[in-house]
Amino acid sequence: MVMEQASLRAVDLGVALRLEHQPDEHYEDLGRALGLSLSASHRSVQRLQVCGLLLPGSRRVNRSALLEFLVHGARYAFPPSLGADVRGVPTAGSLPSIREHLPEGLNAVWPSVEGRVRGPGLLPLYAGAPVAALSDERLHRLLALVDVMRIGQARDRKAAESQLRDMLLHA
Repeated sequence: MVMEQASLRAVDLGVALRLEHQPDEHYEDLGRALGLSLSASHRSVQRLQVCGLLLPGSRRVNRSALLEFLVHGARYAFPPSLGADVRGVPTAGSLPSIREHLPEGLNAVWPSVEGRVRGPGLLPLYAGAPVAALSDERLHRLLALVDVMRIGQARDRKAAESQLRDMLLHA
């Protein structure tokens, strides 16, 4: 029998953030909302369970563990890839609901033909993130805050941590 080390993939954060506010969503609907196949969404949930980001035996998010990972691990596990100015979907400080809370601004967009904002291109955590974010405002904000954690300086990360804490622990 070959043992295999479980590891998170970037898409798993999108799944965890969607399950945070839609824990009873069927796998098919979860996949559709995130731009994933049924099997990809199922495998992602399994990885999240093994890694402790879901409560044992459920699809309920372990909110404190997820917050800890987003604050202290996301920028190391999923380093940002910033590029030239492009048209795209706003993320980080380009999202108006976040911009006002950040000391430094941090403009960035996920490159996408669906986007209407220009700014430095930031490769999204997973390919379907821009489209998924456009149809789910809460997911959009959470993914944008994760991007602040990935690209921001200490003051920006502190402000994003506060917003993530409010959204995840005080919802």
